[in-house]
Amino acid sequence: MKPLFLTFAIAAHLTASPGAADELELHRFDDQDSLTGWRAVNDGVMGGRSSGGPAYSANGLRFSGILSLENNGGFSSIRKSERLDLSNYDGVRLKVRGDGRTYQVRFNTDSRFRGWPVSYSGSFETQAGQWIVVDVPFAKLKQSFRGYNLSQYPFEPSKIRLLGMILADKQPGPFSLELKWIKAYRRSPQERSSQPIKSTAPPQNDSSQ
Repeated sequence: MKPLFLTFAIAAHLTASPGAADELELHRFDDQDSLTGWRAVNDGVMGGRSSGGPAYSANGLRFSGILSLENNGGFSSIRKSERLDLSNYDGVRLKVRGDGRTYQVRFNTDSRFRGWPVSYSGSFETQAGQWIVVDVPFAKLKQSFRGYNLSQYPFEPSKIRLLGMILADKQPGPFSLELKWIKAYRRSPQERSSQPIKSTAPPQNDSSQ
């Protein structure tokens, strides 16, 4: 009976659902030190009047402020410069609690347009007051530079130089997004074959880099 039991045990292990090995934790916001390196970049760099930035709360990182469309503004963002090689992963996964607005994950890589970094963005929706887990696939990222859509700069996950969040939904007023953690995730072979990634609409325009 032992050989048969061992066979079943091995089969169960091989067919188990994906676990921690299919995720790589990039950030967990569980204390003030976990916000080190995160900074705000708002539309004031181009004359706008939006305000916002990162702060620590008991629930993690809080990205909040007031979005303004005055003086051709309309975006608020937080970001961290860091070198990441996520070439073995398919996207990023976030645990968030938002306000019902649509936010974007932003990346910069080594790619340059006229000497400036190309932005790669993927949108995710939030549910007001509810903690949810959202996935942003690399295959759905859209490239742009200061609001202009680009197409000739493929995203290279092995050459990430910046990770951030941005709100640019053209809806003036207060906003708040809480983040518990950010992870990279890898889809299983079964998911890759049964759920092919399809492209989505271009990102909301803004003039941030």
